[in-house]
Amino acid sequence: IADGLVAITAPMVGKFYAAPSPSDPPYVEVGAKVTSGATVGLIEVMKVFASIKTEITGTIERILVGNGEFVEFGQALFLIRPDGAAKG
Repeated sequence: IADGLVAITAPMVGKFYAAPSPSDPPYVEVGAKVTSGATVGLIEVMKVFASIKTEITGTIERILVGNGEFVEFGQALFLIRPDGAAKG
């Protein structure tokens, strides 16, 4: 991935949700600072929800999927610039 960005990938196949419910704001937006272990979205399959969590601390640079989109296992969902990584 270009410019030292790190991808957050889908842990399973299912429907991606950017917020806990339709009336709530999204977990993260571009430019948001996140810490390791932060929830950045949900994936739902057969009414079972799994949290998508970060493994690094950094800044959300890109959101690659839209709310309600079907995602594949391993698909990149977000790109994060790790803290300390220079912007290219």
